Amino acid sequence: MSVHSSASVKRVTTHTLQEMKLRGEKISMLTAYDFSMAKIVDEAGMDIILVGDSASNVMAGHETTLPITLDQMIYHASAVVRAVKRSFVVVDIPFGSYQGNSTEALRSAIRIMKESGAHAVKVEGGSEIKESVIRILSAGVPVMGHLGLTPQSIYKFGTYTVRAKEESEAAKLLEDAKILEECGCFAIVLEKIPASLAKKVAEAVSIPVIGIGAGPHVDGQVLVMHDMLGITQEFKPRFLRQYADLQKTMLDAFQQYITDVKNRDFPTDRESY
Repeated sequence: MSVHSSASVKRVTTHTLQEMKLRGEKISMLTAYDFSMAKIVDEAGMDIILVGDSASNVMAGHETTLPITLDQMIYHASAVVRAVKRSFVVVDIPFGSYQGNSTEALRSAIRIMKESGAHAVKVEGGSEIKESVIRILSAGVPVMGHLGLTPQSIYKFGTYTVRAKEESEAAKLLEDAKILEECGCFAIVLEKIPASLAKKVAEAVSIPVIGIGAGPHVDGQVLVMHDMLGITQEFKPRFLRQYADLQKTMLDAFQQYITDVKNRDFPTDRESY
């Protein structure tokens, strides 16, 4: 039975997510970048859909998340929002659209909200982007934080390995999480950090903490759709559970179609007018 079989679908809100943390109910979050896929994810009953800047990788074929533009993020977000009836839609503000300039950060967030109809934005970083976070929140735009491995800073880190294993970096991450909560963020994503530290963060803040490669002791989990469906085969980190092998399913379907066309098996009289 579809989640949407009832006439009135109850939308997930920041308030819903906060209540889920309080009662210990885990939050499910997945990326989506287009109308057709988002419709299925929403119908499945996903709590949060993230229109991630990972679209730069899985949709556009870039090596990093850095090249994707604000216009492109708005394009993807608009398509997702049109499909969604229940899920809470969060959109990544792309690299270069909020760092170092709180006025530009606000402008970017407002454009995303106005032009896509999304419900919130997500930014990477802690104390260094505090001013931008406060500025965005001052306009009434909900903000989700992102700490740990922050892909927009990949050239600074130089590697995609686990973050915050050193005591000093772990202490800064915990402090940053508290800063983001104090600023007014409604949730925080923790990427690729030790499970023990993620547990500490989830217990230290009252807002939901969502993990990706951050162990089981956080308030929810997020994965990139193309990775968990097995559409992208070359990316298989330890934290990824592959729930399907759609690359093989699709390849088989495409090859069968080619064969049927070449052999004049498609279309048949029944498939013709």
